Amino acid sequence: MFTPGLDKLLWRHLKIILKDKTCLKNIITIANTCIELGYWPLHFKISMAIVIPKPNKSSYDSPKLFRSIMLLNTMGKLIKKFISNRLQFHMIANNFIYHSQLEGLKLKSTTDAGIALTHFIYMR
Repeated sequence: MFTPGLDKLLWRHLKIILKDKTCLKNIITIANTCIELGYWPLHFKISMAIVIPKPNKSSYDSPKLFRSIMLLNTMGKLIKKFISNRLQFHMIANNFIYHSQLEGLKLKSTTDAGIALTHFIYMR
């Protein structure tokens, strides 16, 4: 079972909320406002740490036998994803990303990296 962040929303809840076009428009408005104002609300910055013991250990007397997980505000993560996708689109559309810089880009695979590498070999 997944533990929600401080806003108590799970991703499955957001999927239901986002089916409503009015809710989706409101979330997009929040994302646009964050971009326009250059401001990220404090509510989205607050996180909660959950400490989980690693499984199958004989003793739990050392801190390294535990794993901490940071839970962030789910709505904030969604809006951050909207903003990230929009920035990535504009960066690619305006050729701000070098052709071999594929790591972390959506819809880029090892095949794309191979094609870029082959191109650079032929260019030399």
